[in-house]
Amino acid sequence: MKFDYGRDGLEILIKPEWNVTIFRAIKQQIIEKPVEVIRDSIKNPFGSPQLKKIIESKNYINKVCIVVDDATRPVPSQIILEALIKELKAYGIKEKQIFVLIATGSHRCSREDELIRIMGMKLRNKIEVIDHIASDKNALVYLGETSDGNPIYINKHYYESEIKILTGYVEPHFFLGFSGGRKSLGIGIAGEETIIGNHSPDNISSPYSRFGIYKENPMHKISNEISKLVGADFIINVCINEEHKITQVASGDLEKVHEFLVNYQLKNVFKDFFELFDIVICGNGGYPLDLNLYQAVKSMAIGELAVKNNGTIITVNELSEGVGLDNFKELIFSGKTPHKIYEQILSKEISVPDQWEIQILARVLMKAEIYVVSKLKKEEIGNIGLKYAKSVEKAIDISLKKHGKNAKILILPHGPQVIPLKI
Repeated sequence: MKFDYGRDGLEILIKPEWNVTIFRAIKQQIIEKPVEVIRDSIKNPFGSPQLKKIIESKNYINKVCIVVDDATRPVPSQIILEALIKELKAYGIKEKQIFVLIATGSHRCSREDELIRIMGMKLRNKIEVIDHIASDKNALVYLGETSDGNPIYINKHYYESEIKILTGYVEPHFFLGFSGGRKSLGIGIAGEETIIGNHSPDNISSPYSRFGIYKENPMHKISNEISKLVGADFIINVCINEEHKITQVASGDLEKVHEFLVNYQLKNVFKDFFELFDIVICGNGGYPLDLNLYQAVKSMAIGELAVKNNGTIITVNELSEGVGLDNFKELIFSGKTPHKIYEQILSKEISVPDQWEIQILARVLMKAEIYVVSKLKKEEIGNIGLKYAKSVEKAIDISLKKHGKNAKILILPHGPQVIPLKI
């Protein structure tokens, strides 16, 4: 069978004697003419005046800021941008008035090839593009504190623009419940201190900080609070399938759009099951979501939902860019046990940017063993408990020796396009 992995996928040989269950993504109808549909969506918004009316209501427009996801996300931004910029130009906005802000969050800046993928070659040469840098205080504006006492820093270029537009996609997220909407502001273009406060150890450890939970989710609440303070004139979000093709579009008010697309995801992405599995094979959904081990923790959290205690998760991600962020790399080579890392994060003995990823990894490792199938070498996956396997088949053979030849195996070949939900 074909497993989403890197750009080209990975073939897995399934032996007939294995006790295998496969959860495939539900077939969703692809939007055949997405530029036209997005333009129509902009003209028929949810809970908001038309973008044209919003622009006409402004006395003066110097800058129109469009926020897009960074290169670690598979959202087809260039299609959204093509449609949006055509609409803006039809409303009298000039190309020189528009700039695109890459919502990097705490990730690295974009490479040129990534900017071309995000923008498309035609727009790359015409529209100004800026990477958000969360650690650059000179590029941030301070707006006070959240209700739980964390500072609010937001990208200055966005905040000072006369027209503020968010784009992105909605899918299940491993600790924010769902991506999209408020995440672009509360995390994507927020300052480092704001992101760290949002992703605090207490918030990450909340039982409500899981896939598919958002109304009770503490990080959702904080991001919503920040979004209401900062504001967005208009939002365009989409849903995509396992091939990263657009299946749904909504435009208009931030909260209304997000709620509509979340309900779409709840109907199409979550798969019920009754008994936990001995072995779960899962990935991040291929390129660009499986670029590094840091991002691959999301796939391990998917496996966590379906694996029994002391079971085995086999995580299948290309990891063409290696481990990922420096703080994460340092911690996975710390030699500490997952339990020790988790305790030290909760007690704030460990307090570094991006600690949330290692906190979730440690939590999953306390429940199940994890085999990593990727391009990484054995010595590159750290020393806190992750195990190396050369292939998926080899990892399954090893796991069957532990769990028995009749062990129940679940294969999730499409990353977050299918989220297992025990009932």
